[in-house]
Order: sequence, then structure tokens, then C-alpha cells
Amino acid sequence: MAKVKFTLDPAPTFKSVVNIPVAGSKPAPVEFIFKHRDREQFKEFVEGLTDRQDVEVIMDMASGWDLDDAFDAESIGKLVTRYMGAFNAICEVYFNELTKSGPRSGN
Repeated sequence: MAKVKFTLDPAPTFKSVVNIPVAGSKPAPVEFIFKHRDREQFKEFVEGLTDRQDVEVIMDMASGWDLDDAFDAESIGKLVTRYMGAFNAICEVYFNELTKSGPRSGN
């Protein structure tokens, strides 16, 4: 197994799967391409969330997905309108990916 080399300069984007809730069915996995933010950029992003529409927030968090539909305001609007849990699921994955912490070493 190849060892992943750590770098202090993270990639500008990262991929992560979001399980979109589907009424009466299992969640549908959709892979998103999310935009990386450092601590200060993330703080500014979070502070600017008030009074923003869901579509705008998602477009600010991500730059693409693995759906056949275009990643644009119209398609994202359909997603959050037709699948009401989608916005929260996307935000949860994005926030968790940027802020997650695993086991601490050196304690």
C-alpha cells in the first residue's frame, strides 16, 4: 500500500461523497468536488452564511459533482427544492471534511 505524502499546501479542491436523503428510499450517494479553505477563509465563509440562499452557498462550497446534470444554479436549485435534506447533508459533509480530526499522535 502506497503511503500518502503529507504536504503543508493542500490541494485547492477535494472530493467527497454526500449521501442525499431520498424520501421512501435509501440515501443516494453523490460525489462532490469541494473547494478547500484554510482556517481564516473558512471563518469568513461561515460568518457570511447569513442571508444567503442555499444555491449560492452550495456553489460557494463546491465546483462540481458526478451527476449527469450540469453543476449550475438551476440544477442545484432543483436538487435543494426536490430533495429537502440535500442542503443540510452537503453542508454537513463539507464542514466535517474541513474540520475533522482523527486520533491524535504524540500524546
